[in-house]
Amino acid sequence: MKILFIVPSYKPAYIYGGPIISVSRLAEGLANLGHRVMVYTTTANGEQELNVPIKETQVVNGVEVKYFPRITKDHTHVSPSLWGSTWATAKDYDVVHIHSWWNFLVMGASLICSMKGIRPVLSPRGVLCDFVFNHKNKLSKKILHNILGKHLLRRTYLHTTSDMERDDCLRIHNGWDNEIIYNLVSLPEGSYARKPNEVFTISFFSRIHPKKGLDILLLALSKVDFPFRLQIAGDGDAAYLEELRRLIAQLGLEEKVEWAGWKDKEEKFSFLAGSDLFALTSHNENFAMVVLESLAVGTPVLVSEHVGLAPYVRRNNLGWVTGIDHVDEVVNKLTAAYNDHAARARINEAAIVQVQEDFNEKRLASDYVSMYRQSVKKQAS
Repeated sequence: MKILFIVPSYKPAYIYGGPIISVSRLAEGLANLGHRVMVYTTTANGEQELNVPIKETQVVNGVEVKYFPRITKDHTHVSPSLWGSTWATAKDYDVVHIHSWWNFLVMGASLICSMKGIRPVLSPRGVLCDFVFNHKNKLSKKILHNILGKHLLRRTYLHTTSDMERDDCLRIHNGWDNEIIYNLVSLPEGSYARKPNEVFTISFFSRIHPKKGLDILLLALSKVDFPFRLQIAGDGDAAYLEELRRLIAQLGLEEKVEWAGWKDKEEKFSFLAGSDLFALTSHNENFAMVVLESLAVGTPVLVSEHVGLAPYVRRNNLGWVTGIDHVDEVVNKLTAAYNDHAARARINEAAIVQVQEDFNEKRLASDYVSMYRQSVKKQAS
């Protein structure tokens, strides 16, 4: 198949976190199966721009990529040249796959597809949930949704990566043709040595954002009665980081919290393998790749029930799932994880095998091809 991806940002713009990895892994997995994949993206790299050739086809790990300049330097990612290429070439592809929502770039591309009679596959990447819809700029989102968004969404084929994400999306548009397929995940190559820690070590690794519920984790840790060390890896808005530092000081946790900074691809697996427990008490996560990355090196996880992979963790007994409405519940789950040495030792061994089996890249990429064919069949019928 000839497949066109339209995405606001692409690697090496790792500043945007997990979606950059999951989108590129999917593109590369499809290319490895012999399909031709073209990615239309922008030079977005936060407030900066990637230093890459503009409007020229490059081959990046077997995937054809064109980077287009954007005229806005914010999350709107407006790129008239990308829209122009989409208008001129979208019909040349068997399927168009749009990633993300709530930015003018992909909504404009979706409008172009609609005008061209193309029904694209849409992967919202977790941004059509109630938390995102009603959190920041909620009035402008609702206006945009009512004027244009909901009409465009009806003309797409929905792809989600978890039951939770699908349910969130169907609350916005019921009756959506849809399919659930896991993200392709960049799993570690080889094994990572696990060494006993002198103090029970909990890790957090992600983009540091209010959505991640790090404040809830800190509040819960201030109430536990066992010794611990929390290592926070990641980066985020300076004002929010300062807010968290003030909270840590207020809770008297300064001696127990370590800011570990951002970790690259190799560093993150060593970081995660060095902890006794990975914790993610998010308000909403459509998938949370870092949960699998932790399990892939044998580290048990504690996740909120609002994390897309929470059912997977619970079903396979790979950690602890908690509600976050009451801090005491998080305290109890943290305490249970600390006390259950046998469960953690079992997960150290079992999780590695389980994740490798369930997230086989070739099989998942084949599932996406089947979804593309189904979407084309639905459009033709």
